Amino acid sequence: MPGSRRFLLGLMRVKELSILLVTIAAAIYFSAASDAFNSVDNYRTIAQYVAPWAIIAAGEVMLLICGEIDLSAGFVFALAPFLLMQFYVNSWPLALALLGAIVASMLIGMVNGLIRTVLGIPSFITTLGMAFLLYGLVLIISNGRPVAAPKDAAVMQVFGGARWSELLWAIGVIIVLQVILSGTRFGIHTQATGGNRVGAAESGIAINRIKVINFAVLGTLAGLAGILQGTRVGSYDPTNGGFDMMFFGVASAVIGGTALLGGTGTVVGAFLGALLLGIAFDGFNVLGVSANAFNVVLGAAILIAMILNVSLLVLRKRMGSRELA
Repeated sequence: MPGSRRFLLGLMRVKELSILLVTIAAAIYFSAASDAFNSVDNYRTIAQYVAPWAIIAAGEVMLLICGEIDLSAGFVFALAPFLLMQFYVNSWPLALALLGAIVASMLIGMVNGLIRTVLGIPSFITTLGMAFLLYGLVLIISNGRPVAAPKDAAVMQVFGGARWSELLWAIGVIIVLQVILSGTRFGIHTQATGGNRVGAAESGIAINRIKVINFAVLGTLAGLAGILQGTRVGSYDPTNGGFDMMFFGVASAVIGGTALLGGTGTVVGAFLGALLLGIAFDGFNVLGVSANAFNVVLGAAILIAMILNVSLLVLRKRMGSRELA
């Protein structure tokens, strides 16, 4: 019995347990409901949904954990491909144009962070204003029209053109940020900043610098995701991204167990949250269910995930107390 209790306690300590169980249940349901769900082509379709949501969610997790949020990420997603094209048509080498677009995305995130920390304007207001500013820039640069993505095989195949490359980028981002969050001083400082801002500052943590860096990280990832997505499709569309992309990123993070008030969360959990949303969205399409019902599932998934996370947190505390006793 003591061994079983320790095993159960160890299982309960897995922060991603609730979202993992829900994701597995959803996959089983849609697999049983339709044979078309289990095919390589359909798996690729799910990956196309999941990859950009997961990349943005990874950056949102870092921000949410330190007590902030970025509403402009979806518009950085839309702007970055057009910045790439502006550099490219002005005789920049394609690789340098791509790097320039990603650096510009990083700088946008940094500006958000500096406005938040230096001027003290709440991140909700700061990034909401930035979102509309960037949307206007996208429309001006693009003239409201999509453009074809560059065809350079050597560069663009890596950045979204090759099959599964977008998903591989997403998995790589998830692994790197999870390692940073759970295994580095920066990650510990990020959690401390959101968990106890005053205590973190008094212990010598440069909380403003932590926040600015995380804003810059999210900007970088949003720009990367926009380039990957547009390259995969073959064209850059000014209507892509926006608030929908941002909301799916935040929803993935929250469903994956990240607290909106800061201090706790995991990047792997956000990936599972994005995977759950991708499975549900694709499963509805396969079954022929109206896409309007997806919003119901999205809301229910958030509520269920939050209830399970809170329940597991209470259970962990109770089992931990009994173990100590």
